[in-house]
Amino acid sequence: MVITPMLSKGQTVNMVKTYNDKKIPDADKEDAILIAVTRDGRAFLSPGNIMIHPEDLGPKVKDLQTNRADKTVYVKADARARFASVTDVIDNLRTAGVDSVGLITETIQDKKKSVGL
Repeated sequence: MVITPMLSKGQTVNMVKTYNDKKIPDADKEDAILIAVTRDGRAFLSPGNIMIHPEDLGPKVKDLQTNRADKTVYVKADARARFASVTDVIDNLRTAGVDSVGLITETIQDKKKSVGL
């Protein structure tokens, strides 16, 4: 799943840009579980914007998911981050039993594409 809300919380990253996105407003909620992967591969968990090692994500995220209706965890990564850093985060979430992961991107604002050129 690819989403593109206007996220303002958490670590700032230069996100990947896409044409075919799907907007999901739940990702922009104040209490949404968000993991940011920076250019240098560091992971930050929000709420709280706390730097965390990917192997420690599972238990922390499962605790945050307790008593929540929306169990989705949103991941935003810097476009220049190593792919291995992003997959490490996702693998650790999946190992912990997280079933719903949303990947956050930005929409490409290309006039040529919008007019069919």
